Amino acid sequence: MLFTIAAILAVLWLFGFISGTTMGGFVHLLLLIALVMVVIQLFNGRRAV
Repeated sequence: MLFTIAAILAVLWLFGFISGTTMGGFVHLLLLIALVMVVIQLFNGRRAV
């Protein structure tokens, strides 16, 4: 679930990167959230095993 949300956020970031600087900091915030969610998923996956 977290990976899916992170992937969606990463795609939105890529779209914002391609479309230009119209959204500015919001696009980078989406990237940061996506990266944090992936890291959390990786750590949670290791603990569960």
